[in-house]
Amino acid sequence: MEEVDNILIHALRQVGTEVSEDVTSVKEFTSELIVEAVVRCVRVIDSGLGNALPTSLPPGMSARFRVGMSLAQACQDVGYRGEIGYQTFLYSNEPEIRSLLMFLVEKLPRERAEDSDQPTGKSVLQRSIAAAIKSQLTVPWLPPNCRLPLLAGTHVFGAVNSFHTQPLSLPHCDKDPGKKALKEQIDYQRNVLLPVTAQSCHPPTVVASILEEHAAELSAAHEWDNEWNTQGLLSRLTPQDYRARKRTRLRKRIQEQLRSAALPSSENASAGLRSNTDLAELLQTFRSSTTPDHILAKGSHFTHTQKFTFTQVMRKHSGVGAVWWSHLLCLCVQETAAVPTPIPIPTGRQSETEIQLRQQEELSLLQQQFQKLCSELDQLTADMKHMNVTHSQVLDELTQTQLANTDQEEKIQVKKKTIDLLPDADDNVAKLQAVVEASSKRVVHLASQWEKHRAPLIEEHRRLKEICSSQDLESSRKLSEMKSLHEKIRVATEEAKKKEEMHKQLVSELESLPQDASRSAYTERILEIVSNIKKQKEEIIKVLSDTKELQKEINNLTGKLDRTFAVTDELIFKDAKKDESVRKSYKYLAALHENCNQLIQTIEDTGTILREIRDLEEQIEAEAGNKTVANLERILEDYKAIRLENSSLAAKVREG
Repeated sequence: MEEVDNILIHALRQVGTEVSEDVTSVKEFTSELIVEAVVRCVRVIDSGLGNALPTSLPPGMSARFRVGMSLAQACQDVGYRGEIGYQTFLYSNEPEIRSLLMFLVEKLPRERAEDSDQPTGKSVLQRSIAAAIKSQLTVPWLPPNCRLPLLAGTHVFGAVNSFHTQPLSLPHCDKDPGKKALKEQIDYQRNVLLPVTAQSCHPPTVVASILEEHAAELSAAHEWDNEWNTQGLLSRLTPQDYRARKRTRLRKRIQEQLRSAALPSSENASAGLRSNTDLAELLQTFRSSTTPDHILAKGSHFTHTQKFTFTQVMRKHSGVGAVWWSHLLCLCVQETAAVPTPIPIPTGRQSETEIQLRQQEELSLLQQQFQKLCSELDQLTADMKHMNVTHSQVLDELTQTQLANTDQEEKIQVKKKTIDLLPDADDNVAKLQAVVEASSKRVVHLASQWEKHRAPLIEEHRRLKEICSSQDLESSRKLSEMKSLHEKIRVATEEAKKKEEMHKQLVSELESLPQDASRSAYTERILEIVSNIKKQKEEIIKVLSDTKELQKEINNLTGKLDRTFAVTDELIFKDAKKDESVRKSYKYLAALHENCNQLIQTIEDTGTILREIRDLEEQIEAEAGNKTVANLERILEDYKAIRLENSSLAAKVREG
């Protein structure tokens, strides 16, 4: 039984049961451990049936009885045919629990016996983390003041932090084998890039940031798979070509958006380059009307500083809009510099405050002039838009008028030719009839020739259409095959990943196992158990054969004794009629036969009594293993607890 218990405990640990290292046999199982082991096994066998069962016993006795009945019904639903009830779990005995656990372990799926209720390919550390999280999730949260002393140890006290994320910099591996990472990038990731745990200034946000990064990568991968399965396969391109085409389209869209945003007006976007010259001329006219001289007056130091600043700003921009704004700013600077300002040249006797005041006055004056110029420029821009719209409308009207004039000219030419033909009407009518007849004959001839060419062309068109439809069907069939192959490749890839992760897990488990217990030792142990079983089986067969031979010999001796007694009785009975001594011998023979029968019967009764004694001893051992006295004491305690619960409930009912 020791080997059987070790196998059972190992299987229960693999399905997620927390069996401590001190427990070495089923006899040491407590009620809580039995309930947890049975629930874990039932969840692996039938998840829909086992998810509704708790893995621990509740504190109330009535709830315990209900849980025991639910477990018994679940075990019967999965196929257990032995005697089972709530007492099996609450007042357990060793044989019943061993037989129940052996049934459940044998019922476990072979593929998931080593990795049940856990994701495939997880390491030992990840499996322990998942088990701890799952056990904590099964416990409902209660405020500290509402927790019972019995459940105080199941709740973990800790600080609660909000889910706040920060961007992380991760050294991603390039999935393209033909593309190598840059040496500078590798050096940066190796020498400069901080670990993930050190990138966040607030330690509680590290886990949230990693989860957010992982979720973003998963969503991006899922979106790419969906896009490739729906649009990528239909494009009949490789993934690299499809990505390159998509990247090119995106760049074009960005360039168009930037170009449209840089244009001075959305209505004149196509004519932006052409309108720049007109705008410059208009600004030059406006500047000439404002200042009669083309030579700019010498500005102050502050004016030159502003002009230099504007020039630097314009150098940072590019495109048509930047050119337009550069013209505007240059005009503003020129206009502000051209305005004569009676500001004297500062001398050494003037203080810094007076210089700053003059500069502020100059700045305010320049700002007013700049705002005035901006308003005038806006007005001119609006006038230009209005003029452009009016110009486009006039061009449209001119085009329509030209088209109408062309139609009228054609009609006039026709009428003129008709009037020229009127003086010789009869001859012209005859000529027109001849021309019409010739044209009709020519049309009939062309129609006959067209019919000759039309028939083979129609046949060719039909043939090509059939070929095209067959090619479409073939292409759709090949496309469906490609999709199915892609799905099979994806499934095979996932299975390969799972098997690789399982291999890594098994290797890690193998490395974590104690090195003193090798595989050969377990193999030798199993072979010894098998050889012992074979020896026991041979001994049992030998005992059975000896028993059969002994029974056969007993039957032979009994038959021989009966025949010998019958022959002797017959011979002595014949002589007993004639001789008195022979008659006494016959009596002694009958008494001997009766005593021998009594002796045989006594031996048989003794054997029966010995067998009954052995059976009773086995029953006594079984009853001793059932812990009847301890179970009776527990039943009495539970009975008292139920009576207390009933009395408390009755008191609450009376008070209510």
